[in-house]
Amino acid sequence: MKKFILLFFPLIISLAVMAQTKPVKIVFDITSKDTLAHQSVLRHVSGMATTYPESQFEVVVYGSALPMLLKGKSTIEKGLATLTTNKNVSFQACSSTMKRYNVDKSQLIPGVGVVPDAIIEIVTKQSQGWGYIKE
Repeated sequence: MKKFILLFFPLIISLAVMAQTKPVKIVFDITSKDTLAHQSVLRHVSGMATTYPESQFEVVVYGSALPMLLKGKSTIEKGLATLTTNKNVSFQACSSTMKRYNVDKSQLIPGVGVVPDAIIEIVTKQSQGWGYIKE
């Protein structure tokens, strides 16, 4: 058995690496006002976008998490502004949440997009084969 494992170990490692390099599409959902959660999603998406540059990542922000996308109020403003310049990453604010909080597009960090409804955006992405992560 040991010889079998040693003989096929390089093949197993190669297959694992190949499986991880296949491009993926992941939509993240964040609703928490907790700034540690904001830092966490930024760290996760930034790391994945660097490691998997052919993959696509979208963060849909709604509810109490909206301040993470606002100029002068976000604790991750600098990192988010940098990350939104990455072609395979997008941050989207929910238009319905923006209306509820009386926020307009000019208050968003440059590079942040707006979707009509966060939940519909997430469900649509899932129907298109995107993976889903609740932050």
